[in-house]
Amino acid sequence: MLSGRRLDLLDPSPLDIEIEDIAHGLARVARWNGQTVGAHAFSVAQHSLVVEEICRKLAPDWDKRKRLMALLHDAPEYVIGDMISPFKAALGLDYKAFEAKLEAAIHVRFGLAPHPTPAVKGVIKRADLICAYFEAVQLAGFSETEAKRFFGAPPRGIALRLRPIATGDVEEGFVKRFRSLIDPA
Repeated sequence: MLSGRRLDLLDPSPLDIEIEDIAHGLARVARWNGQTVGAHAFSVAQHSLVVEEICRKLAPDWDKRKRLMALLHDAPEYVIGDMISPFKAALGLDYKAFEAKLEAAIHVRFGLAPHPTPAVKGVIKRADLICAYFEAVQLAGFSETEAKRFFGAPPRGIALRLRPIATGDVEEGFVKRFRSLIDPA
């Protein structure tokens, strides 16, 4: 990692995880394999910021720890990249176990439970699908009908306008949002 940490992917230690490495990696991983409109790729870091924002709307009573889990929901992708769900399924359970082990190390590093509860995971997944719908329609060339078929219709009252932003800006924004959620104040 650029921080100088050496992360053992088979046995990740929370001590080898730094938020700056996560932000840096996620800001450079493109959603939709980069097949989106705009001067910049829509990064996993930007997607994560939007998903956390949607979670605030879906679950306004959540504390900072749950919102931090939402922000970090795709954090393992800072080292393993963004793979589409059908490909993950084709790789099988070993991939999911690998991803879960990395997720646990990341959560423990930042004082969270190793994995979200089913209720929290459900809200994050719903926010993830809402974000994917808007990404598909606005950035990846899907019709609304196609996007609804794959991701479901977004709930009334949630409307997003997505615009991919530069890598450095989204990296900085990710770290800033992280710090606002980790700060006990």
